[in-house]
Amino acid sequence: MGFFADFKASLLKGDVLSLATAVVIGGAFGKIVGSAVDDIIMPVVGLLTGGIDFTQKFVTLDGNSYPNLAAAKAAGAAVITYGNLVQAIINFVIISFFVFVVLRAADKAKKKETVVEAAPVGPTQEELLTQIRDLLKK
Repeated sequence: MGFFADFKASLLKGDVLSLATAVVIGGAFGKIVGSAVDDIIMPVVGLLTGGIDFTQKFVTLDGNSYPNLAAAKAAGAAVITYGNLVQAIINFVIISFFVFVVLRAADKAKKKETVVEAAPVGPTQEELLTQIRDLLKK
């Protein structure tokens, strides 16, 4: 086979198509999870924390005090924005929990769909031996 024939054969394998499908669905699912976190869960977290915006928490390395992060960056000050890390950790925990709940529900739905069919019952060993004995007698 030629190079392009091999390439075409590898693209048409089920694994590649399944992976491509998973990537597209994963991207769409990521948008759903992101929207759920940003639009539903984070406002509740903001309410519980008293409206704290963690992304505005910072420490300046030059020793000066600035009213907000934008002012510190405008002044060219070196800043450590530890609030972004805190926000990322909170988002990670919330997203992980959200994905866990969805996967758990999907797993439970999958288990309900799986119905174990009883294997067909064949003759016992004694019945087979009896049949062989009867055939030998004939």
